[in-house]
Amino acid sequence: MKKRRKGGISNEWLNTYSDMVTLLLCFFVLLYSISSVDSAKWEKIVKSFNPTDKEVSQIVENADGSLGNYDVEGGFNGDGLETQFNDEFDELYYRLSKYVETQGLDADVEVTKGDGFTFITFRNNIFFDGDSYTLKDEGKEVLDNLCYAIEDVNQSVGEIQILGHTSQASPTEPNEVESDRFLSSNRASEVLVYIQRKNIIGPEKLVSSGFGQFRPCSSFETRESRAKNRRVEIIITKNDSVVRTLDNYYNEVYGIDSTQVQN
Repeated sequence: MKKRRKGGISNEWLNTYSDMVTLLLCFFVLLYSISSVDSAKWEKIVKSFNPTDKEVSQIVENADGSLGNYDVEGGFNGDGLETQFNDEFDELYYRLSKYVETQGLDADVEVTKGDGFTFITFRNNIFFDGDSYTLKDEGKEVLDNLCYAIEDVNQSVGEIQILGHTSQASPTEPNEVESDRFLSSNRASEVLVYIQRKNIIGPEKLVSSGFGQFRPCSSFETRESRAKNRRVEIIITKNDSVVRTLDNYYNEVYGIDSTQVQN
């Protein structure tokens, strides 16, 4: 009987090595398979988890992996991943909403998306002190981030309206006409001038109006309801959007006709 040679070299290590190579191959195949996302399939997946949503924005990383201007920590000029949307106004709405959320401004800033427009409501305390139309530093910072977002879609913007509003100081007595009208107009103009100086959009597309106390979104009965009326609104419309009246916007955004708000 032939004796087994002592000290021979075993090839058992090849089994372990081949298993490791196979696993690595599977891992790289998996990475390759998820490196590109089919936007149509992605939308179906999102809708399956959100069946009651009317619209689904497709948020997909670009295939080339390029970097954009959105900072997921809250700014618009960082090095976040660029995202792709159905149109630029979906992206504008997403950026503004994300900024409000990450900065904890939900109580003072409300962003609403409609068909061909983005409607933003700012409580006056964000921009101005009481009975003043001098922009606060906090308000300038918010407007800076708004301008960063608008700059990326400025070719699609048809018009930006800035609307200033006051509130009746007393539940039963209207404000003094002159001071009421000038305060709301000056506040809207201050916001417009600040945006125009950023040179992000043609000045002919910027419009400001002051409504005084006469376009309330709430009643004058309580301190809290009167505070809601003291606000600045910015309406950003697309080039090809349908022209709407202010009442149309208010019906869609606030669910009210401001001319019919009762005390």
